[in-house]
Amino acid sequence: MADCLTPAEMSAALNGINRSQQQWRIVDGRLHTTFMFSDFSQAFAFMTQCALAAEKLDHHPEWFNIYNKVVVDLISHDAGGITALDFALAARMNNAISR
Repeated sequence: MADCLTPAEMSAALNGINRSQQQWRIVDGRLHTTFMFSDFSQAFAFMTQCALAAEKLDHHPEWFNIYNKVVVDLISHDAGGITALDFALAARMNNAISR
């Protein structure tokens, strides 16, 4: 099980992943963002690509999709908070959108 990050570690990690156009933030103890696409097909293709990355990390998102919007919350339930794995998956999601 991974250890939860400290507030200072989360702040530094947020600075790292927010260098892309996608902005992540901490909301209710979870790493949160919303991805917007031009249509459902693009949103679903993004989710498919991210699902494969999540499976490789063995770390799975809480997410919600409606038409062209994908809302993502990341948390390490077994650790009881946000860990480095959450930021690793967020970075992969950012990479998926920039392709």
